[in-house]
Amino acid sequence: MSPESIARFVETDKPSTDKHMKIDLKKRNPVVGMLIQGKDYQDLKSKNFWRVVSSANLAAWKRTGNLEFAKIYSGAEFNKISLVDAV
Repeated sequence: MSPESIARFVETDKPSTDKHMKIDLKKRNPVVGMLIQGKDYQDLKSKNFWRVVSSANLAAWKRTGNLEFAKIYSGAEFNKISLVDAV
């Protein structure tokens, strides 16, 4: 996916706290979690990289805000992003 389409989803379609995103990837299993905007969001966005916190680490990330709970994915590997109910 292009950085513009991913950014448009992240910046305009902000999900509520009971919704997660399902990110379908080209060569891996889908990831369920949230795309987050860290302090390096603009820099990563310009390179089409995105921080994703999986649903397994979401509670800990919300509690601490620690970016170590997130993984960085290439937007070129994204096929589709959709909202899903919390797991």
